[in-house]
Amino acid sequence: MTPYTWAVIIGVMTGFFSRLRMLRTDYRQYPTYLHGQVIHLSLGFIAAGLGAVAVPALLEKEYTAITFLSLAAQQFREVRNMERESLSKLDQMELVKRGPSYIEGIAMAFEGRNYLVILTAFLTSLTVVVGTWYLGILVGLVAIVITGVLQSGKNLGQITEVRPGELRMEEAGLYVDDIYLMNVGLKENRQRILDRGIGIIIEPKNVDSRITLANAGQRQAILHDASTILGVYRDTGEPSLTPISKRDLEDGRLGVLLLPEDRNEERAIRVVQKVPVLESAVRLPEEQPDRA
Repeated sequence: MTPYTWAVIIGVMTGFFSRLRMLRTDYRQYPTYLHGQVIHLSLGFIAAGLGAVAVPALLEKEYTAITFLSLAAQQFREVRNMERESLSKLDQMELVKRGPSYIEGIAMAFEGRNYLVILTAFLTSLTVVVGTWYLGILVGLVAIVITGVLQSGKNLGQITEVRPGELRMEEAGLYVDDIYLMNVGLKENRQRILDRGIGIIIEPKNVDSRITLANAGQRQAILHDASTILGVYRDTGEPSLTPISKRDLEDGRLGVLLLPEDRNEERAIRVVQKVPVLESAVRLPEEQPDRA
């Protein structure tokens, strides 16, 4: 086989394994077993092929072949739209919704991972052509490790302090520590909340994390992830038994009410600490230069 053939084969293999490493079906249950995984792996294989073939095409000055990369970019944007539409429809059936910000973050991640696959396959194929096949495999393995690191962002435990809070009622008002959450009219629901609920206080570590916690999409992501993992003690048509979060406007602390099926306070704290920080919620005012 020609060097180009080896470059394409090794590039496709490393690109595909890169996508395989980034494919995870976790507590969010997306992508679903098994059909969702097949769809994403198939798109990953196509992306790896495009990245690997681009190198021989450039070296042979077949510049028209590069136009396929622009078509691939358009296709992957359609994948993002498809994921957004699918998740939005699924979200309507959730007792505790993900919210638009969380959905947009997931859709963006799926699009970006295909571009990482193209880059991995391209670098591997280029290394095989200008160097050796074993050097190309080494570069591919390094790229696979790097893409695995790039797919994981920050979680809430890195930017905040999460601790238990005391749920209490003052007449019909529900509080977690000193943060007011909501008004609960029925005595039966008040007692059920006190018996089944878990109060959590999330304290921002700096100004940046305080603004991130103020984002409604980030707060909805906290409620959704906790309810997905721990279960939720409610049914449709019961607005008083809905997990909720409210801010203390003075210091930016976030008071959270969870109503889990599994009432395990320590586990609830760990779950909240692992909630991903949404890209749409990140603000960095401390990094802005002072203006005169």
